[in-house]
Amino acid sequence: MRTLLNIIWLVLSGFWLFLGYALAALVMFILIVTIPWGIAAWRIGVYSLWPFGKTVVDRPNAGVFTVIGNVIWVVLAGWWLVIAHVTSAVALAITIIGIPFAWANLKMVPVALLPLGKQIVDQP
Repeated sequence: MRTLLNIIWLVLSGFWLFLGYALAALVMFILIVTIPWGIAAWRIGVYSLWPFGKTVVDRPNAGVFTVIGNVIWVVLAGWWLVIAHVTSAVALAITIIGIPFAWANLKMVPVALLPLGKQIVDQP
């Protein structure tokens, strides 16, 4: 079932969200100082490409630098990635078959807004 959901997700919104995260990662890698945010953008982009069967958990060792890093992320890229998720969720929610995918998009908003201090793991 997860594979079917992931394939439908990929066609409906996953690929486009991945492109947004890949663009954010590319910009972060070009700016050299922001490479850690580029790594986070790429990690979340791969997650947004194939999200079913995975979950996001908090890292227990995240500290004050994570908070500072998340503030910088929100300013640089987080806000427009959240807008992409919300826009995609609204478009998917219009159709009956898209409602579960809209919900999945909205569940990804917190990690798109504050990615540092989070870890993506497989669900059992």
